[in-house]
Amino acid sequence: MLVIAGPSATGKTAVALSLARALGGELVGADSVQVYRGFDIGSAKPTREELGGTPHHLIDVVDPDAPFDAARYASLADRAIEDVAARGRIPIVVGGTGLWIRALLRGRVELPRPDAEIRARLDEEATRLGAPALHARLAGIDALAAGAIHPNDQLRIVRALEVHEQTGEKLGELRAKHALGAPRYEAFVVVLDREREALDEAIRARIRAMLVRGWVDEVRALRERWGPEVRAMQAVGYREVLAHVEGRIGGAELEALAYKSTRTYTRRQRTWWAGEEVALRARAEAVLGSDEVRRDIAAFLERC
Repeated sequence: MLVIAGPSATGKTAVALSLARALGGELVGADSVQVYRGFDIGSAKPTREELGGTPHHLIDVVDPDAPFDAARYASLADRAIEDVAARGRIPIVVGGTGLWIRALLRGRVELPRPDAEIRARLDEEATRLGAPALHARLAGIDALAAGAIHPNDQLRIVRALEVHEQTGEKLGELRAKHALGAPRYEAFVVVLDREREALDEAIRARIRAMLVRGWVDEVRALRERWGPEVRAMQAVGYREVLAHVEGRIGGAELEALAYKSTRTYTRRQRTWWAGEEVALRARAEAVLGSDEVRRDIAAFLERC
């Protein structure tokens, strides 16, 4: 199969769709926000018009209040890939959630089940002290895990601290070791990127377009239906729009803060993908305009 990965705003969907049409493929999403129904504009979920009839699996999979993690993702992706391949089509995994793609390609880390007592205590501390305070604690214990988690992502911070209390081991190191596991699939992995200035400009343009399309109204409706506590509301960009909807930041600040948050996230994504073994690193334009790249992909698929 193919995997089209990389930071946000690098053209992954456009490349994946182009290859799907050229090779007879179907898309399998790997985006931790696009799986949720209703989180459309801010996750850059492709529209029906953009897909143009190309099937896209693992978007709109669950309601926002449903639990969803890398293990469940890998299980559902396995089924989708099997289904696509059984019909003689090429599975094309596309998305920027590195941990999910790693879980799919290499398997997942075997971790202890959540401990209700530890989790309740850590959640209480996060509520009382603020998630950034626990993030700072995690950074002192497990810098690798902390570097991959946003300081406001209470759920993931608490889980990393919980695993350390349960096992005495660092979640970041466990996942790093797990990245060296035997591959579960034969996959041609393409990581897209852009020059930093070009990527920053693409992020600005994307956020501006999302706001014009009605991102604020989307978040307002999601908040009214599901409440502000659902996990996806803490996704990059969504938490800034939620703060605006709740009157905590003004309209003049919103675009700048969403841009800053997204840019920070894309830099973490770049760091993640820099450490992964891949077949090709390129700009989207190079893949779209290169017969040589398509020949390399076709040759790989033929060998498999």
